[in-house]
Amino acid sequence: MIYDGSGGDVACNPALRPYILGADCRLIAEQSLRGTVMLEFGGSGPSVMVTAGVHGNEIPPQAAALRLVELLGSSRVRGKVYLVPFAAPWSTMRNSRWFHGMDLNRSADVDGSVTNMLFRIARKLGVDAVGDFHSTAPGSRPGVEGVFCSDEPEPRSRDIAEYITSRTSSRLLCYERASSHYRGALEDECNLAGIPAVTCEVLSENGAIRKGSVERSLLQMKLFLEYMGIGS
Repeated sequence: MIYDGSGGDVACNPALRPYILGADCRLIAEQSLRGTVMLEFGGSGPSVMVTAGVHGNEIPPQAAALRLVELLGSSRVRGKVYLVPFAAPWSTMRNSRWFHGMDLNRSADVDGSVTNMLFRIARKLGVDAVGDFHSTAPGSRPGVEGVFCSDEPEPRSRDIAEYITSRTSSRLLCYERASSHYRGALEDECNLAGIPAVTCEVLSENGAIRKGSVERSLLQMKLFLEYMGIGS
């Protein structure tokens, strides 16, 4: 448990409920009633943080994170993965983008926010990279499957994004400098602190799961781990 007070019953989300299968996933859902849960897989080697559910109504990456739990839990992992399937269970339960009126992807620079805690933990753990996984609705921003990154001050952000986009139909969405368009995204705060980070988006309506979107989000996660030299 890395953040108390963000808890909610994620099984109340009708789109997500069918993916809460198996003992491990049910235990995560149970513990998420209290707050934000982080799981640790693997041992020595490169380490990464994988997050989903920063926006509670973006369901495909949260479902994909549960599938990743099953994959990592059933194999011997080379390297270390810190996995946060539900950044804000309270928001996931309500199928809401907002957490008590706060957009957590504009709040990683705000002391005491959930994403600020994730950022601080990533720094404390000394992870080699952070992957934050989202979905985007048609007609919204970006409204396409893609991977956000930046060239400065952490050029490895672009390297990770190019690896993922070159192996999928995801678009490369690259800014010249982190936080140049807005502040407070978990990806940007990590890059500004020297932790290479990307934000991966798949296309799906808010609060729903478009056919194939969970599989596409899981593929992005796998390629992120693959680039970082983490495997099973």
